[in-house]
Amino acid sequence: MAEITVMVVDDHPIWRTAVSRDLTDSGFRVVAEADSVRTARARAVVEPAVVLMDMSLSDGSGTDATRAVLDVSPRSRVLVLSASSERADVLGAVKAGASGYLVKSASAAELVEAVVKTAAGQAVFTPGLAGLVLGEYRKLSVSKVRQSSAPTLTDRETEVLRLVAKGMSAKQIASRLVLSHRTVENHVQATLRKLQLANRVELTRYAIEQGLD
Repeated sequence: MAEITVMVVDDHPIWRTAVSRDLTDSGFRVVAEADSVRTARARAVVEPAVVLMDMSLSDGSGTDATRAVLDVSPRSRVLVLSASSERADVLGAVKAGASGYLVKSASAAELVEAVVKTAAGQAVFTPGLAGLVLGEYRKLSVSKVRQSSAPTLTDRETEVLRLVAKGMSAKQIASRLVLSHRTVENHVQATLRKLQLANRVELTRYAIEQGLD
């Protein structure tokens, strides 16, 4: 596995230090730490692959910090790690550009796996939160779906897209649909080409905006 660089953003120094240590011990390279929106923006110039983001900071919210970080380092991927699982926080983070959302009750192993997946372009959510996000966006986008002029996807491509949006890996999708791993990847790549999207994160956001579940 190529070295993954991480920035940890949290306003609790003991927690921030502990998370940074655990990530370092797991083989990641922590290139920066921040405790506020201001310092997160300033330190994002190092362009970390993954930004681990708390939702409550000393001078604002994780939503504000996510926007600030992605403004400076658009290639970074933000993974929220927060004590809050409130609807407003989850939806706000996703709208701001976060690639995933974990609650702080996640185990060390789950965090490591989530960082790896986020760096690889996958959307990662604590179980239950992906459904919350998809459900909310579906309600908001019914009219948009009806008026959409997006390229037509096959039934199978749409089925795979729904499962990608739920955070499932290609291997999991293959098992669910009784397909080969290669076939699933082919469907994903075909969908990316049709929609002119770059990666799975953009694919997930598209699915959410279109109200797919």
